[in-house]
Amino acid sequence: MRTVVPFAADSPKTRLSDVLTADERSSFARALLDDVLATVRAGGGAPTVLSTAPLEVDAPVAVDDRSLSTAVNAVLAEADGAVAVAMADLGIASAAAVKRLYTAEGDVAVAPGRGGGTNALVVRHGDFRVDYHGVSYRDHRERAREVGASVSVVDSHRLATDVDERADLAEVLIHGDGPARDWLVDAGFELDAGGGRVTVRR
Repeated sequence: MRTVVPFAADSPKTRLSDVLTADERSSFARALLDDVLATVRAGGGAPTVLSTAPLEVDAPVAVDDRSLSTAVNAVLAEADGAVAVAMADLGIASAAAVKRLYTAEGDVAVAPGRGGGTNALVVRHGDFRVDYHGVSYRDHRERAREVGASVSVVDSHRLATDVDERADLAEVLIHGDGPARDWLVDAGFELDAGGGRVTVRR
């Protein structure tokens, strides 16, 4: 399935600034992207990176520096058939979870993220458009209803976990098995369970 992977090439992962330098955040974001591209392919998808700037990566790249919602909606408006969208920071996504997304029933299949976001979706309805601001999971279900599109929800820990904050790094070390986990290990991160809740230390 055609799968769009949006990627913010400029100043990525700013919420990790307490543990990573700007250069490290850029490098780690690329490792996460590599993880997602490999996982999409393993799940049967054909990824295209939708980047805010030119990028050298092992996948086709479309450059669009507009907002996330505007850029994705431009792709949906021109699509002839189903299109999936998967965020570039799903560091523990698995091929099995991606296959579940691709095969979910409905005109729109949504994989919610923690905190009310939308981490991945499949769009099979020509009138559906995204809006990633605010509580996008709720908003996407409402938008589907407005255009008469049926909706299915893909409840998956691996698709719900996006990597934005320090605590998310522990999830990658525990569940990841690709470039993002390797990057963290090489950078000196390890699990820290000394305070009750598992976190990371360096």
